[in-house]
Amino acid sequence: MAPVTLKPGTAWSDAWQRCRAVASEAFRDDRVLNLWASAWKPDGRALPATSPVDGSPIAGPPRLDAPTAGQAVRASLDQHRAWRHVPLAERRARVAATLDALTEHRELLALLLVWEIGKPWRLAQADVDRAIDGVRWYVDGIGPMLADRTPLPGPVSNIASWNYPMSVLVHAMLVQALAGNAVIAKTPTDGGVACLTLASALAAREGIPVTLVSGSGSELSASLVRSPEIGCVSFVGGRDTGARIATAVADLGKRHILEQEGLNTWGIWNYSDWPTLTSLIPKLFDYGKQRCTAYPRFVVQRTLFDAFLAAYLPAVRSIRTGHPLAVENPEDPLPTLDFGPLINAAKAKELADQVSEAIDRGAVPLHRGSLAGARFLPGQDTSAYLPPVTLLNPPPSSPLHHAEPFGPVDTIVLVDTEAELLAAMNASNGALVATLSTDDPSTYERLSPQIRSFKVGHGKPRSRGDRDELFGGFGASWRGAFVGGELLVRSVTEGPHDERLPGNFPDYHLMP
Repeated sequence: MAPVTLKPGTAWSDAWQRCRAVASEAFRDDRVLNLWASAWKPDGRALPATSPVDGSPIAGPPRLDAPTAGQAVRASLDQHRAWRHVPLAERRARVAATLDALTEHRELLALLLVWEIGKPWRLAQADVDRAIDGVRWYVDGIGPMLADRTPLPGPVSNIASWNYPMSVLVHAMLVQALAGNAVIAKTPTDGGVACLTLASALAAREGIPVTLVSGSGSELSASLVRSPEIGCVSFVGGRDTGARIATAVADLGKRHILEQEGLNTWGIWNYSDWPTLTSLIPKLFDYGKQRCTAYPRFVVQRTLFDAFLAAYLPAVRSIRTGHPLAVENPEDPLPTLDFGPLINAAKAKELADQVSEAIDRGAVPLHRGSLAGARFLPGQDTSAYLPPVTLLNPPPSSPLHHAEPFGPVDTIVLVDTEAELLAAMNASNGALVATLSTDDPSTYERLSPQIRSFKVGHGKPRSRGDRDELFGGFGASWRGAFVGGELLVRSVTEGPHDERLPGNFPDYHLMP
């Protein structure tokens, strides 16, 4: 492979200088600021941070203490009380202007995602575009969605994971504001602070009542979850943290949306369309399977295992990883990769250790990729990169048996009966998405309702969705109101006093 170099104009220093030029109020010297009480403030202790791309220093989150976070929440309530009375036409105009500004700075937002969370260029751009396009759909159609509905009594508090800062977090914040609520967001600890800061600065300039703070989840939880001023808690993340938040909001009777992880599975039963499966496998590795809708588990009919491997292995061997900004010639386009680094070196080591431990306890390694042919800069740190791994029958003692790995590690379980198929596909007590590949439509119609997943695809993957597509989860993968389409607006507004929102609540479960 020819030597590669960083594409000119894409260095972190280039992105940082562009941020300072675009939003000087939010970026100061080598740190970002917190936004609360309608002002950017240099409070909080800025933690050091490194890019997963090459281990180089980038801006870290300025962590607030609990008392300051409490002040920020109270200031957001003041914003909320004013904003909820702003006419819908004006709210639409301000959100639309924000979308225009995000569109203008689309490439800078995407470049920040590359450096902060390791997204390849194609996926980073898609994250920004999905946020913009998704919110535009709400701007165009919000009128009927708000008929006979009012904003919540207090602001919406958003606590989200690092993997989709724009298409999940910023998207939700702007729709919540469009519906008449002030919004609070905590920057994810693991990455995305500069991207979120720039997006929030562009929104704040248009008069959107945004509060953006950083800090330890445990220290800020009392303010961002339990404060009486909060009208709704929206959370995206793991089950452990989600369970603690679920307990808190249930005790307080507070509106909540808690999207939690689940082991999304792909079942293979009486199936023969192997070329289609081969074409889909690389797409399932987008962003290294660091997605809430990734498919890390295949449940395969034993008699089809040889045919499955013949379809699966060539596809997984084609997966492309490497430095997202490395090119052979300065004029070359940025590389098209399936994924780059994982979110950090610690996560890559954790997964590598889990793989080794699973093999020691009996799992069979079917595929172990290599970084040898990947495109890297000379001498760069590659500790956050993990090539694809596939294991057969991970032991029950391994986390890979029952939990989402959140990385490019596939596991395969073999089954002989339909009952075993369903039991293996339901191993995590609820999931967000699942897929069943079977040639017989009647078999799909009979088995799919027994798969405990909010969405089940027939031979194709399901996703979180955009615009009018609903989203939620079964079992422990979701708590509170479902979202997507009109349900996202309903989840952050109030309707009739006896309204029962679709979702998983402590005292009822209601499907849309």
